Amino acid sequence: MTVLIVGGSGFLGTELTRQAVAAGRATAATFTTAPGSVPQATWHALDLQEAERVEAVVVEVNPHLVINATSSMADWAVTAEGPARLAMAAAKLGCRLVHVSSDAVFSGARIHYDESCPPDPVTPYGAAKAAAETGVRLLAPNAVIARTSLIIGGARSVHVRLVHDLAAGEREGVLFTDDIRCPVHVADLAAALLELGSSDAHGVHHLAGADAVSRHELGVLIAKRDGLAPSRLPKGLRAGTALPGALDVRLDSRATQRQLHTTLRGARQFLAAGA
Repeated sequence: MTVLIVGGSGFLGTELTRQAVAAGRATAATFTTAPGSVPQATWHALDLQEAERVEAVVVEVNPHLVINATSSMADWAVTAEGPARLAMAAAKLGCRLVHVSSDAVFSGARIHYDESCPPDPVTPYGAAKAAAETGVRLLAPNAVIARTSLIIGGARSVHVRLVHDLAAGEREGVLFTDDIRCPVHVADLAAALLELGSSDAHGVHHLAGADAVSRHELGVLIAKRDGLAPSRLPKGLRAGTALPGALDVRLDSRATQRQLHTTLRGARQFLAAGA
C-alpha cells in the first residue's frame, strides 16, 4: 500500500514518514523548502496553494492513503484552502484521506470536547482549521478528520525547545499554569493516524493524550525527563493577558481510543523517567 505524507518534512510528518517506511510501505512525502530526513521515502515539492500541482503529485504517486500533516498557522490559503484542494484530488483519484486538525477549533467555553462537539474557534488559526474540516467533509465524505493537541517528542518539538530555552535563560517568557491541553506524543499520534488510515474509519476522531496538564506542568515534566532544573522555568497566569485563544481545551479521545490498538499515552506517562 502506497502512502503519501503531505507535509512530510515537518515534525509530525517526519515521524509519519519514518513509521510508514519502517512498516514496509511504499512511502512518498512532500516538502515546501527542502526534502525531509527519511531517505527511503520519495520526496516531492508541493505548495498546497497550487491546485494543479496538488493534483499532479497525487496522480504521480497514486497512493492508497494520503495523510495531510501540514501546518501553516493562520495562513488561510494553505491552512484552510489547501486541505480542500487536497480533498478534491484525493476524491477524484479515489484515495483514502486522513486530515490532521487541531483543538484550536474550540473556544474553551465548555472545556471538555468529544467528537460530537461543533467547532467554535476564537482565533484566525482556529477558524482556518475549522474551515479546512468543513471543506474536507464536503469534498471527501469518507475522509478521517483527526483533531489533536500539543505534539511532544524530542528536540524538534516546539514545546520541548521552549522549555530548554527557558531553562537555559535563552528566551524570555513564562509557562502558564492556567493554560491546559491534552498533549500527545508524536510517535503515538503518527501510529494512530496510520492505523486510522488503514481502517474503514471516517468522520471526526480525537487523538490527544489521556492527561490534561497546564503548560507549566508540561514544562516541568519535560525538564525532569531531560535533566533540566524545573525551578528555572518561570510560571504565570494567562488569564488577563492580551493573548488570544482558549484557556482550557481538553479533547476527549476515549471513543476513538476504543477503536485503536495504538495507545494514546498521557504526558505524565510518556514523559516519566525511563519512559
